[in-house]
Amino acid sequence: MADRTTTRTLADVGRPELDLSGADWQPSRRGAGDLQVAFVEGFIAMRDSDRPGEPSLVFAPNGWRKFVLGARAGRFDLA
Repeated sequence: MADRTTTRTLADVGRPELDLSGADWQPSRRGAGDLQVAFVEGFIAMRDSDRPGEPSLVFAPNGWRKFVLGARAGRFDLA
């Protein structure tokens, strides 16, 4: 069952609640891992494809850019 809306926290102040029930989820570009992204109402949502019912992470465009650049630079590598 896909999540219908994001879960709001204090960090979400200023972000609209997004209806993700009809989102067009795309797999990661390289097909590695289980991440999917969707572009909804000017925001970028990211979720684990193995757990689509769990809350999704939602990024504003600038936050998404910072996240992608950090990932490319290896800032999130756990190995």
